[in-house]
Amino acid sequence: MSRLHLTNLRLLDVREGASKPGFHVTIKGDRIVDVSDGPLDAGDGEIVDLQGRVLMPGLIDCHVHVNAVQLNLAPTRQLPASLVTAGAARIMRGMLMRGFTTVRDAGGADRGLKLAVEQGLFAGPRLYISGRAISQTGGHGDFRPQIDQPDPGALDHLFDGIGRIADGVPEVRRAARDEIRLGADHIKIMASGGVASMADPIDFLQYSDEELDAFVDEARRARTYVMAHAYTADAIARCLRAGVRSIEHANLIDEETADLMVARGAYMVPTLVTYDALAREGRALGFSEVGLHKLQQVLDVGTKSLEIAKAAGVKMAYGTDLLGDLHRLQSDEFRIRSAVLSAADIIRSATQTGAELIGMAGQLGVIAPGAFADLLVVDGDPLEDLGLLQEQGRSLRAIIQGGKFVKNELRA
Repeated sequence: MSRLHLTNLRLLDVREGASKPGFHVTIKGDRIVDVSDGPLDAGDGEIVDLQGRVLMPGLIDCHVHVNAVQLNLAPTRQLPASLVTAGAARIMRGMLMRGFTTVRDAGGADRGLKLAVEQGLFAGPRLYISGRAISQTGGHGDFRPQIDQPDPGALDHLFDGIGRIADGVPEVRRAARDEIRLGADHIKIMASGGVASMADPIDFLQYSDEELDAFVDEARRARTYVMAHAYTADAIARCLRAGVRSIEHANLIDEETADLMVARGAYMVPTLVTYDALAREGRALGFSEVGLHKLQQVLDVGTKSLEIAKAAGVKMAYGTDLLGDLHRLQSDEFRIRSAVLSAADIIRSATQTGAELIGMAGQLGVIAPGAFADLLVVDGDPLEDLGLLQEQGRSLRAIIQGGKFVKNELRA
């Protein structure tokens, strides 16, 4: 197996938050085998001169919905699965071309999409999936119209969009086991009210303590973890006490709960760009008036949540949670977070911390021997200008995934 040598580069070390000149990186197959500032022994390998450009790890978005081909989620369940898959393929290619070589899906993507990427049927990021997010009746994953319905359990097979419904400890266990059977890498639950759903206020506490405990127990026995949609401090604290590993959104976190998150070793995945995007474009794109009203409760406190989490030392991963036509704004999360966090912290959240959260520490999100060769070649230094990671990947001269170029403009 021949080797690929990337030479004459500045190495962006995400651990230290520094760019280091004079390095070269050697790739064999899909892995990095050497990172050195010493003399290069090329052997039989191909040499690619990066001409002093920055080499950094591929980005990781820990909260996406690749199947969310429309802004309004409820009608998505009524689309042909083939059409949703075609839309997801386009969405995922866009993510990859923006430099996101890995994403964690928070509800909707299935094992087939994951296999399609792995088998090269279409270009997209490495995909870690939760299958369908699990919601109580009337919770954030219940997108049925607010009219009388039969028992949701009798219609469980129809909930093939973003989420599914499960009530009570036995059904919670069955739903978690079923998603794991279907190939879920982690379990996603809805633990508080949400913006896009109709019947639950933001401060609505969802699932009993016993149900939350059951989710975590099922995940642990399957050697995985639970990620929970939760906005308020009360909702977050209940999840943490149950052992939830990943808290999504967390706009209304307080100092006490942030400290509890640190004590429990949990991660926070803010998704501020989705609120910014919905506030600017939601009405024109047909987002519901109910959703727009609830949006105001979480929009203005978003950056405050970053301040609280930063002060407490909460581990934060990068997330976006965009839907439909708004996926194009994925990289704007860098801009929004920069009002509170340093460029080094934000880049670390989208690389090293994200990899730790999904259980791939040392294999993704870093440039080190043994890691997957998921790499970006950047014109300029993102530590000095985060705008280089925006604008649809315009400043990315090359994108390497699994040791192969998926974009290469180095000779342009």
